[in-house]
Amino acid sequence: MAQCVQSVQEFIQDSFVPLVAALCSEEAERLTRRNNLSFAELVRPFCRLTSEVHMRDPNNQLHIIKNLKIAVNNIITHPPQPGAIRKLLHDVVSVSQPAEGLVANVITAGDYDLNISATTPWFESYRECFLQSMPASDHEFLNHYVACMLVVSSSEPDPVEQFLKLSQEQHRIQHSSEYSYPKWFIPNTLKYYVLLHDVSTGEEQRADSIYEEMKQRYGTQGCYLLKINSRVSNRGADEQIPDPWSQYLQKNTIQNQDSYEDYTVSNKNTDHLISDGIDSEMKDGLSNNFKTHPLQLDHPSGSLDSADYMKASTSLQDSKKSNSGTPHGACLTLTDHDRIRQFIQEFTFRGLLPHIEKTIRQLNDQLISRKGLSRSLFSATKKWFSGSKVPEKSINELKNTSGLLYPPEAPELQIRKMADLCFLVQHYELAYSCYHTAKKDFLNDQAMLYAAGALEMAAVSAFLQPGAPRPYPAHYMETAIQTYRDICKNMVLAERCVLLSAEILKSQSKYSEAAALLIRLTSEDSDLRSALLLEQAAHCFINMKSPMVRKFAFHMILAGHRFSKAGQKKHALRCYCQAMQVYKGKGWSLAEDHINFTIGRQSFTLRQLDNAVSAFRHILINDSKQPPAQQGAFLREYLYVYKNATQLSPDGPLPQLPLPYINSSATRVFFGHDRRPAEGEKQAATHVSLDQEYDSESSQQWKELEEQVVSVINKGTTPSNFQPTQFCLNRYSDNSKFPLAVIEEPITVEVSFRNPLKVPLLLTDLSLLWKFQPKDFSAKHDGETKEQGTCDEDMVGTEAIAEFLINSEETKVARLKLFPHQTGELHILGVVYNLGSVQGAVSLDGIDPSIGLQTGKFVSNGLSVRGRQDLEIQGPRLNNTKEEKTSIKYGPDRRLDPIITEEMPLLEVFFINFPTGLLCGEIRKAYVEFVNVSKCPLTALKVVSKHPEFFTFGGNTAALTPLSPSASENCSAYKTVVTDPTSVRTALLSSASSADFGLGTGGSPEVIQVPLPDAVLLPGASVQLPMWLRGPDEEGVHEINFLFYYESIKKHSKMCHRVLRHTAVICTSRSLHIRATVCRSNALGDEEGRGDNMLLFVDVENINTSETGVKEFHIVQVSSNSKHWKLQKSVNISGDKDTKLASRERAKLCFKAVRCKNSEENYTFADIVFGNEQIISSASPCADFFFQSLSSEFKRTHVQSHTHASQRAVKQSFDETVRLIQKCSEVDLNIVVLWKAYVVEDSKQLILEGQHHVTLNTVGKEAFSFPQKQGFKKILGNSDWEDLEQELPETVLLKFFRPENTPVPARPTPEQLSNLIKTSLHYPESFNHSFHQKSLCLVPVTLLLSNCSQAVVDVMIDLRHKPTSSEALEIHGSFTWLGQTQYKLQLKGQEVYSLQLKACFVHTGVYNLGTPRVFAKLVDQVTLFETSQQNSMPALIIINNI
Repeated sequence: MAQCVQSVQEFIQDSFVPLVAALCSEEAERLTRRNNLSFAELVRPFCRLTSEVHMRDPNNQLHIIKNLKIAVNNIITHPPQPGAIRKLLHDVVSVSQPAEGLVANVITAGDYDLNISATTPWFESYRECFLQSMPASDHEFLNHYVACMLVVSSSEPDPVEQFLKLSQEQHRIQHSSEYSYPKWFIPNTLKYYVLLHDVSTGEEQRADSIYEEMKQRYGTQGCYLLKINSRVSNRGADEQIPDPWSQYLQKNTIQNQDSYEDYTVSNKNTDHLISDGIDSEMKDGLSNNFKTHPLQLDHPSGSLDSADYMKASTSLQDSKKSNSGTPHGACLTLTDHDRIRQFIQEFTFRGLLPHIEKTIRQLNDQLISRKGLSRSLFSATKKWFSGSKVPEKSINELKNTSGLLYPPEAPELQIRKMADLCFLVQHYELAYSCYHTAKKDFLNDQAMLYAAGALEMAAVSAFLQPGAPRPYPAHYMETAIQTYRDICKNMVLAERCVLLSAEILKSQSKYSEAAALLIRLTSEDSDLRSALLLEQAAHCFINMKSPMVRKFAFHMILAGHRFSKAGQKKHALRCYCQAMQVYKGKGWSLAEDHINFTIGRQSFTLRQLDNAVSAFRHILINDSKQPPAQQGAFLREYLYVYKNATQLSPDGPLPQLPLPYINSSATRVFFGHDRRPAEGEKQAATHVSLDQEYDSESSQQWKELEEQVVSVINKGTTPSNFQPTQFCLNRYSDNSKFPLAVIEEPITVEVSFRNPLKVPLLLTDLSLLWKFQPKDFSAKHDGETKEQGTCDEDMVGTEAIAEFLINSEETKVARLKLFPHQTGELHILGVVYNLGSVQGAVSLDGIDPSIGLQTGKFVSNGLSVRGRQDLEIQGPRLNNTKEEKTSIKYGPDRRLDPIITEEMPLLEVFFINFPTGLLCGEIRKAYVEFVNVSKCPLTALKVVSKHPEFFTFGGNTAALTPLSPSASENCSAYKTVVTDPTSVRTALLSSASSADFGLGTGGSPEVIQVPLPDAVLLPGASVQLPMWLRGPDEEGVHEINFLFYYESIKKHSKMCHRVLRHTAVICTSRSLHIRATVCRSNALGDEEGRGDNMLLFVDVENINTSETGVKEFHIVQVSSNSKHWKLQKSVNISGDKDTKLASRERAKLCFKAVRCKNSEENYTFADIVFGNEQIISSASPCADFFFQSLSSEFKRTHVQSHTHASQRAVKQSFDETVRLIQKCSEVDLNIVVLWKAYVVEDSKQLILEGQHHVTLNTVGKEAFSFPQKQGFKKILGNSDWEDLEQELPETVLLKFFRPENTPVPARPTPEQLSNLIKTSLHYPESFNHSFHQKSLCLVPVTLLLSNCSQAVVDVMIDLRHKPTSSEALEIHGSFTWLGQTQYKLQLKGQEVYSLQLKACFVHTGVYNLGTPRVFAKLVDQVTLFETSQQNSMPALIIINNI
């Protein structure tokens, strides 16, 4: 139980006090009414004695009475009605509320910190009121009147006569059978005569003379002269006199501020339930009209219905309101206060206590004089003190004899009467003896009501005995409670027992027993009583040595529920709030929901709308485990409460709504128009849309492309203020800078909503909330900030979504648009919408309620509230400086704060006939349409891509670009010329400069200028340009990114350029695989007599798989492009004119290549045609793709060579020498193989065309059209390579390099040195000689030496060479060179020298002449690079004998 102001002893003593009746004449009543008080009220504050009182017990022992209090009441002749008492108790509890600024007790129990009110004043008020209003009953005498004051005014004509009348009236009330109420203690009631004298108006002498007469008549002990009203009303108006009456009258003049229209008594048929509280003010007004009680209702029915209640409450309210603010005791001085106090003291000392003492003696004498009773009394006392127990019958064995009544003079009642008198004057030991005796007698007679009363008071007496000679007999109380409740059916008496016993147990710290007792008396017949007792039980649990927190919370909930049923809304709310502290955040979601729902309801009833909204908000935002129907009910309730709350302040700010959840960090912002859908063959650029997933790798690629093109525009440097264009901002993008948006272009904000409930939510009129500050970026003037309003649509247009349904537990995104019409700074604050629920949204029989709900067809249940939710996005956590790492700091996220810039051009790009699938190397012609959809012209249109070799817009000059796709037969994409069949297999020459194709100009090959006519695209204009595409060499799916860059003609401060993105997805399938080798021809002279010619071997294999439908490939042309070499003619081994390749077939081609004579700048193109149509390889698109492949090849080799740049700079002269030697073995020849593929598709034959490039760099080294995997392919061959391709895991070995500080210069390889000098022997293949005539055969041999390098070379020829292997001797035989055995020559660059030698043979046979050793070195070097020059092929000669 909660702490109380009084101790348990004080509480019990004040609950049972001697009762004194007051009977006043009308004149006396009028005198006291001058102070707005009745006589009983006038004396009430002074009814506690300030000093100890002595009296003697029947054994003549002195007995001390401390702190005695008496109660003076007006006589009431009708018992109070139960319904009225219930009403009064209800009011007492509802008025008593916790103080506003009261600091609650903080109790720490385990991991709970609870704020709990330590005291419960409403319970104490209820208890006091309940005990005072208990009606007198026949089985006990504690609330029977002991004495009666007869009060008469001295101003009456004949006061003595008036006393006589009052005395007769009192006698009639007590002894007439007409009145059964009130009850009197003994027939001979003490009458005390009080003469009331008004000092201000009355004659004091007359009063004194009357008082003297009274003393003669009634004796000095039986009368008193009380002088009051000494204060003159017109004097000392400002004098402050204390008002001791207010605290007493407050409990009776209850004025309820709240309306209780919804209050109804919980059970109609509960006449026996009596609650406390007598309204003294009303009863005082009815001094001699004994027919009505102040708690009498208009209808005498025992039950209280709502109509009765309304009348009773209003009549009581009216009478109370009239007296609520009036001062009490206005005519009394402090002297009068002392007189009244003295009067009570005199009455008690001289009248009341002697009368009680005498009565106790008389009763004691009567009991002793009766035979048997004395024996019973003393034996009982003796047995008790000796400790032996009297066997008692169990209550279950006793018959229900509660109806048994004793006559008033029955000796059993006399014992009880004596016990009660002793109890009232605090003689607890004697009282206990009498109660104990009476208890046995009553039990013997099976008078259960009387026995229960005796048990109850025996237990209390035993507890109150000074020195505690015996323990508190709690079992007495339990028996009494059980008897009252179960046998006598008297809940009022049972309740009194529980209140007393619980308080006693609490004082002994027996909280568990007290709680059990309190809980036992909760029942359905009284919600108010049950609520108060449950609350006290809860306090018992929390006050235990080890607090039982959850039991406290559970019983608080039960108490709150009963308070709610009893109409005590404030107390119910308080209980639920206290219990919520325990259940909150412990994962007991259903309990939390219940409590929050109840708190919301109670708060709403009490018009605490903010609290109600907060409670309902909690139910909705927690992850609810409630069924859909319950969630729907919660939502409707919430909307209803919210609607009421917002109606109170319609002009206030929009409230924050809790539903649906918004995932702020998932908010995406998109700048620009939505993408246009494809129209037939026209395909719009993919650009960026909200439907695309974010890819960090792709995002980085786009950024790099934009940086690249901006760097080219700014002559190789990126501006410091460069900000990459971001069309779509999300949680992964860099949002640290203010994004730029363009005026008149929409801004789309994608908001991610999540509905946590199992019922659908309907959002209507959903739009963005924004703030805008106009700014003219070209001028310095700034506008004022505008918040969203109805008149601001001219600044920023807002698009609203009429209906937006989110199904149960669904995450759904809404795309909301703004249209800025002015430049300035825009801040998107959040979303604003009407929140409602869908009617009949609860799914029945497992059917999804969302089925059948089409857009625009939603049926709202009519309940929706307008509110907002803010979009607050937390930026990324900062982690750069030491301070940021040690603390938690977040950077800004500005994706919702765009800057609206001036008008910019807007480009749209459409691709016409753009393929999705190509063969590797296939050439296809498409068209690109550029449209300017803005109001200002655009210029400087460029396209940048990581794969420039994939596409071309054609050469810079119109002459190099074919006009239309139908320029030749089969609609070829190439520029073709019909050739003469006789010119087949010999080269047709043309030349072109790389500058014509956008290369070699110093710019980046990836940035390509789009050839717009006049370089400007006007507003609304469109241009169609041809675009040739070439399928990438690697098979598979390729994503090729195009970034179109363009600028406005006017320069802007904020936005310099714009870009448009397009990602083309091309799926390529295998076509041809080409490998080529070049080697020096042994024939030194060509047709023109020059010493430079080479043989080119080309190996073409069809590696196409049959799934693509390609029937066969035709090699239609092989072209070469080089600055130094050209193809001369085809050396056709097979003699077949047309080269056809079916699946998996391979063709070998051989060509002769010679040096060119033209200048260094231009490339020579040589075409060898296999068909009857020459493709001009120096024109678009053939030359474009060749040059692009060349640049990508150059870029690859440049990156590798760049890493060795530091090493090359070590020894300049040394490196130059090496370079000269290396150049000898280098060849700069590029081959383009052009082909046609015949494809059968849908029973139609299509002809595809394409080209493959092979770059030959080194003599004798094999080169491939597809260089990535050439190493494996070369070793394994194609079929094995395919098998391996599927098995190879993609693992890369880690390699660690240690950088060398002193790099060793690269030496030329023997292979490179062997190419320095080319040698050739000229001799007859067979030689006839007559060995009979001449034994020695001499044959002239010419040794041709050709210097392949540009440098001067020293050559040494050594003829002393002998074959070392015996095998060579056996095969070829031996011969001898005649003449010099060594020659030393010096050859200039590119010089050819002829040396005449003679060979000497002695036998016929076959001989190898290739024995001379040739050594070479550069002139200015020593012997560092000297190396033998060996021919690979043997020079065989046949010597015949004739």
